[in-house]
Amino acid sequence: MDLGLSGKRVLVTGASKGIGRSCARLFAEEGCQVAIVARTREDVENTARKIESETGGEVHPLSGDMSVQADVDRVTAEAIDKLGGIDVLVTCAGSSPGGLMEELTDEQWYASLNLKFMGYVRSMRAVLPHMRERGSGSIVLVIGNDGIKPSYWETTAGAANAAGINVAASMAEQYAPHGIRVNSVNPGPVNTGRWDTLEKAFARDKGVSQERAHELAVASIPLGRIAEPEEVADLVVFLASERASFINGSHILIDGSQRKGIMDT
Repeated sequence: MDLGLSGKRVLVTGASKGIGRSCARLFAEEGCQVAIVARTREDVENTARKIESETGGEVHPLSGDMSVQADVDRVTAEAIDKLGGIDVLVTCAGSSPGGLMEELTDEQWYASLNLKFMGYVRSMRAVLPHMRERGSGSIVLVIGNDGIKPSYWETTAGAANAAGINVAASMAEQYAPHGIRVNSVNPGPVNTGRWDTLEKAFARDKGVSQERAHELAVASIPLGRIAEPEEVADLVVFLASERASFINGSHILIDGSQRKGIMDT
């Protein structure tokens, strides 16, 4: 299937690892010009070179912190300059600590909302005027299924993700007349370094081994496994493509039909 993405200019945040890296690689395979952003310059440069060697595509590494507006504005301007414009924005930057309410600090709440929610807001705010001027664009926010399926062990993530889903729906309605689509992808557990960190925290709070924590996570998913980052990337790239031209304001779960929290298994 031709996705109609060849030559498109794509900006992916949080792209030095995990889902973001898989998205960037797949866009490069589709013939896109890709700019990737992460906080650590060495990591993002190494990722760019690796993707280029794997795909033969063009990948521009940019370093910036999505919790800082000046960084967001700078990397957006750099991406526009290097690519000649931005047709697609994919936001993956951000993580939130797991934990129980009585143990979470104000600082953890603020950090979660500042990066996972406001980082996405800042990214959209920086890119939307450019897309509006051009009269087209696609934005895909990689958020999380706990924004739709609350979990008492992931309240900081759930709050940030629910806010992100709400804003995505609002932006989809506001900017559709300008040829811009906004959708969210909402994974459950995905086999990444971030999930490994969450499993360790879950094991600590549950008082079990990490191996048992992983078993409980798998048991919460009817398909009997957690997702691979490439599976999420497949969905993201499709939504960004011309093949999804009438999909707007959608919030798509990719969680193997997970409907209960791993704390409850």
